[in-house]
Amino acid sequence: MSKVSKFILGRLRGCGYAFKGALLLIKTEPSIQVQLGIAVVMTILGFYFNITSTEWILQIFAIGLVMSIEGVNTTVEAIADFIHPDFHNKIGIIKDIAAGAVFIAAIIAVIIGAIIYIPYFV
Repeated sequence: MSKVSKFILGRLRGCGYAFKGALLLIKTEPSIQVQLGIAVVMTILGFYFNITSTEWILQIFAIGLVMSIEGVNTTVEAIADFIHPDFHNKIGIIKDIAAGAVFIAAIIAVIIGAIIYIPYFV
């Protein structure tokens, strides 16, 4: 097998692992499930109001940002719990910071949503 074939096969396997991880995240994490529900509602609203291409780009970016950061937060929490299952102040701070990143992304997404949709409602 050539180097190019091995490279392509490796990337395809990597995509498979990533897809598996995304499904696992959606199936097991209540926060992602809520965010996915909000994403579906926002997508329906986008079609209903026939938002512009630029608005679609911003909306999809915001949805992807929040869900991606939530995935990283979930991973940080799982690793922290695995490394130190008992309460530890530093682990708590690490987990709070990871949750704070999700909060910041969510606030940005709400602002983007408001900028897009308030003119359609007013």
